Amino acid sequence: MKILITGGAGLVGSNLSKRLLDEGHSVFVVDNFTTGSEENVKSLQGYENYSFCECGIESPDFIKFCEKVGCDFDRIYHLACPTGVPNIDILAEEMLISCSIGTLNVLRIAEKSKARLLFTSSSEVYGEPEKTPQDEKYTGNVETTGPRANYEEGKRFSETLVAHFVKKYGLHAVTVRLFNAYGPNMSLKDQRVLPRFIQQALRGDGLTVQGEGSQTRTLCFVSDILDGFEAVISKGTPGEIYNLGSDSAITIRELAEFVIAAVGSESEIVSVPRPEHDHSSRMPVLEKIRSLGWRQKVDLKLGLQKMIENFKLRLEYPVVHNVDTAPQQRLSLQE
Repeated sequence: MKILITGGAGLVGSNLSKRLLDEGHSVFVVDNFTTGSEENVKSLQGYENYSFCECGIESPDFIKFCEKVGCDFDRIYHLACPTGVPNIDILAEEMLISCSIGTLNVLRIAEKSKARLLFTSSSEVYGEPEKTPQDEKYTGNVETTGPRANYEEGKRFSETLVAHFVKKYGLHAVTVRLFNAYGPNMSLKDQRVLPRFIQQALRGDGLTVQGEGSQTRTLCFVSDILDGFEAVISKGTPGEIYNLGSDSAITIRELAEFVIAAVGSESEIVSVPRPEHDHSSRMPVLEKIRSLGWRQKVDLKLGLQKMIENFKLRLEYPVVHNVDTAPQQRLSLQE
């Protein structure tokens, strides 16, 4: 197949690109490196069936690239959007433009190509949930002008655009709402909790936990995310939305303890002020995607070991394989 991936230099996009290239598909990647990593796409340059364009999806260069390669894609995975809570203020306008003009451009390319499209939305559309767990019909607790609105409302608007193209043009498009994903190729500059914790633990620094660390998150390894993509784009109903993530929760403090044990670090946990807009919990209802045959396969112990080894290689730390990475009492969290 001929496949276009927007945002292909990020965690999910780079792992998706490699999987599809290994399967023999022709893969066309675009990314402007706003939050993606140039390192991630350099590792793909050895594939003959790989093409890359450094551009934003909101730019004329994106349209020109797609037209140059034929606008005849079989599938499009639309992942492009700046990410990271610290970037909500720094890249506020970029998030909004990517989710509006950018998504509109991608949808027009999909319509012209008659391609199947998968759009990656986010659990951020649920805001600070008043309902736990969250199913796909839950409309969320959000603020159109709140501190996280640029990302939350941007993703919600993109979902509306996708639904419009399904209804008006018959586009075969589906949406996945990603919960917390992790794994190899996360940016070393990423300030989200796991990249930060791992690097702090490797250096022996204190792991900075916001507040008491009682807020919970669910973590899904990137290979399970990619399996979910395949299930949804192959078997999902056009116009439908599917939660994708883990439904096993862990507190941030427990996660810090888990990382310290996994690294074998002597780091301590340090409490820092918690932002007012930090969400207390996220927990997806997964019945819809499980009805397509998807199951989570990688538990937190194994996934964290793979991510730590990847970070050690990139940071030039010694890598020790097959280590019992965490206290036994925590191993049930993702099993």
